[in-house]
Amino acid sequence: MFQIDGGQGDTSPRTSPRVPASLRWVERLVSMDTTSRIPNLGLVETVRDALRAYGIESVLTSDTRNGWANLFATVPSYTGETNGGVVLSGHTDVVPVDGQQWDIDPFRPELREGKLYGRGTCDMKGFIGATLALVPEMLSARLAKPIHLALSYDEEIGCAGAPLMIADLKKRGLKPTGCIVGEPTGMRPIIAHKGINIYRCCVRGHAAHSSLTPKGLNAIEYAARLICHIRDVADTFRAEGPFDDLYDVPFTTMQTSTIQGGIALNTVPAECNFAFEFRNLPTFNPEKVIDRIEKYAREQLLPQMLRENPNAGIEFSKVAVAPGLDAAEQAAITQLVRALTADQDRRKVAYGTEAGLFEQAGIPSIVCGPGNIEQAHKANEYVELAQLAECEKFLRRFIVSMSVDTGH
Repeated sequence: MFQIDGGQGDTSPRTSPRVPASLRWVERLVSMDTTSRIPNLGLVETVRDALRAYGIESVLTSDTRNGWANLFATVPSYTGETNGGVVLSGHTDVVPVDGQQWDIDPFRPELREGKLYGRGTCDMKGFIGATLALVPEMLSARLAKPIHLALSYDEEIGCAGAPLMIADLKKRGLKPTGCIVGEPTGMRPIIAHKGINIYRCCVRGHAAHSSLTPKGLNAIEYAARLICHIRDVADTFRAEGPFDDLYDVPFTTMQTSTIQGGIALNTVPAECNFAFEFRNLPTFNPEKVIDRIEKYAREQLLPQMLRENPNAGIEFSKVAVAPGLDAAEQAAITQLVRALTADQDRRKVAYGTEAGLFEQAGIPSIVCGPGNIEQAHKANEYVELAQLAECEKFLRRFIVSMSVDTGH
């Protein structure tokens, strides 16, 4: 582990000309605790006010909760056009630090040996900070098409915020022609990722004293049978596919992640709740997966349960769904990002992003941003300054590509 000190061991390169222009913005964003369970409005309002100082107004969208919001803002073309153009997208929320052993305060970013440490430095406030740092350059360019900035909330708990922002774009008649989602990819284009599907299941039995088990209906035992079936389905995908070898895990995966049930050792449990998720290849219909699970519950388990107690039940509820991404090589945004990075390799990843949501809404998308996904969600998360600098270089090329002389 690295050590933090402010004395002679401080190797901060702040006086070096190689310090990325985005560093102060990234530090400012990381210093705001936007763990998904905490409102992100303070960060959003900070960005809104900074953009307003440049004459750029933002549209905020949210659900019924107070304190959480998306932000969407547009740097118009030199003719004032706000439709079309490309979205630069990032999520403002970060995962919790609970139970992790950090060597620093995760919300007081620290710079050591060319790396900026702190929660969200990699995933994904580095990209957001780089984008905000270059807003003045966007404004000074003669843009042929607008550049949009999209900041979302609750991405880390199932991409819950972005759909509201995308629905608002449709309502306002805005149709960007492409989207770059700046998740950490080492500044290499990612053309596809899996979908994320999160469900809860409630198994209802009937309570009884444990000495009278035949008079009860054990919800945990039937939930266990369903969980084992979910594992059987997962094993089938692993053995039989479908497969896509460009992924590190080349098949659809499933797992049960949490479970609660029972009130006492001597009581037959009347209820058991568990959550499960599956990550599907984008070419595989996720509805087929949940239909298979529900059919087993409905046709195999529930009849057995009802024979034991007429009030038995199994209920499924959808927590969050984020579609996979399968970018078309011929899409203009794919070709643009490939040209800007000089990278033609075909890469696919198992983790999910909001790119699939934009793609589903008819906005061709691709993933490319600073940092390494291996550093995300961990203690002592960091982003290399070299990656921030590379992101700034990429964004400057992007701005030039959107200018009146070479615009797309």
